[in-house]
Amino acid sequence: MKQINLSILGLVGITTLFGCSTAQHPTGVNAEIAPPSIQPTGLYTTRLMATETKRIGILPPRPVPSSNANTQQYEDKIDNPIKRVAEHPVSTFSIDVDTGSYTNARQMIWRGQKIMPEGIRAEEFINYFSYDYPQSNQNLPFSTNTLFTTAPWNKNHQLLRIALKAQDIKAQHLPDTNLVYLIDVSGSMASEDKLNLVKTALLEMVDQLRPQDKISIVTYSGKEEVVLSGVSGSDKHTIKTAISRLTAAGSTNGESAIQMAYQQAENHYLKHGINRILLLTDGDFNVGVSDTKTLKQMIATHQQKGIGLSTMGVGNYRFNDGLMEQLADAGNGKYSYLDSLGEARKVLIHEMSSTLANVANDVKVQVEFNPAYVQEYRLLGYDNRQLAREDFNNDQVDAGDIGAGHTVTALYEIVPVSAKATLDPLRYQADAKTVQGSKNGEIAYLRLRYKLPQQTQSKLIEQAIKQNSLVPWEKADQDLYFAVAASQFAFKLQQRKDIPVMSWQEIIRMAKAGASADQFGQKQEMIGLMQKAQLTYPDRKSEN
Repeated sequence: MKQINLSILGLVGITTLFGCSTAQHPTGVNAEIAPPSIQPTGLYTTRLMATETKRIGILPPRPVPSSNANTQQYEDKIDNPIKRVAEHPVSTFSIDVDTGSYTNARQMIWRGQKIMPEGIRAEEFINYFSYDYPQSNQNLPFSTNTLFTTAPWNKNHQLLRIALKAQDIKAQHLPDTNLVYLIDVSGSMASEDKLNLVKTALLEMVDQLRPQDKISIVTYSGKEEVVLSGVSGSDKHTIKTAISRLTAAGSTNGESAIQMAYQQAENHYLKHGINRILLLTDGDFNVGVSDTKTLKQMIATHQQKGIGLSTMGVGNYRFNDGLMEQLADAGNGKYSYLDSLGEARKVLIHEMSSTLANVANDVKVQVEFNPAYVQEYRLLGYDNRQLAREDFNNDQVDAGDIGAGHTVTALYEIVPVSAKATLDPLRYQADAKTVQGSKNGEIAYLRLRYKLPQQTQSKLIEQAIKQNSLVPWEKADQDLYFAVAASQFAFKLQQRKDIPVMSWQEIIRMAKAGASADQFGQKQEMIGLMQKAQLTYPDRKSEN
């Protein structure tokens, strides 16, 4: 994968990520984010001064649908309720670096479409953004950082942040790359925000390729076709010509398209390189394997042989969000939703090295809470990433991967023993009176398991979280402010009643306090989204 050169970072600026400066903006949305109507006071005033005058251009225009109806398909909602430590002392989950839920919701807010709660995944809102966590100075693929503070919505509750920061890989050290683009070219891909968007971003990506990289392109519509087969990254003219000639026509019926894509990946397999299929489509992945379980098993089988799969969605009508997420998970890949040319450039160019070059595979997180200090907890997000306790030590159980330079954030809400409990104790089971825990000064014990690339045996990282590490919310860092604001934004769109949700005024103020480190304007853009979303999803009376 050496070919995708990190010099692209210098090519991608604010206009690259959010479209050219001359673009018109969606109806009813100003070309610049208006100054906040809410004047900051108290805690956030000082931290906001640096960003209050910052005004940025936002997303390029998107076609307005003929109806506000949401025709997308999602996975069934999975609840992740608050738990009593006396009954469930251990929480285990897989990390997640997907971002599709955030960008999909973003385009729906601009379009004025109804958002379905099951399409919102809070961890993808949080992890869409980069955070300035310290990198490890040890010989580890990622650093592990924790922060223990009070909860902004309830001074008697606490928050625990678990943050991972992957080591970056310089361009000259990246493995060689064998990429197969599996592209939907059916008639429904004909609009500007679909195939043309994909082609433009791919053409720009070609300029970053190196001679040692191999590119294949497989297309499917009424039939499947190998457009390119293992072409060297040095042959830019051939690759660009093939991309430019792609046209959308016919029905979506690929039959053997995915098998053909895997055949190409196998033909040009790099034993010590990166081998990955990138699926780009606007809807149901109709490639002749109708059963989702069978399709996922096939993808997982190839992944075990060293060929991964990532998914990239475009368009809006009948898009299958749930399927795209599941397929990427099975292929140890990332699911991205490309809602604009800016996002396509971000994923296909700016973040390509981190998307392709994993520094750790099957990353699992396990937290054991000490009942001497904690009576209840709730993991905020990661609802469909939960693992059984025994899965943590089972190296056969798949989990998420972390790419070079990625940051991953998880948040726990904690109810300490000194606070009023949310749940009643069980009458016939052990409770806090009989499960005393250990008064050792540790509120929790953190364990992480991961595998190095191309290894099958996991490694273990352990770390105690001390009670005396608690800091007041007012002294927490800006990264936490923004991560909490992003999670609260997700919960507002879900219209959650089972999780404490703050008012729009409080969330926007919090986001502004955490948005100063914002190289590409993405955090300021989220603030603009919230200002628009609050008109459709107003505060409930209990949140005012």
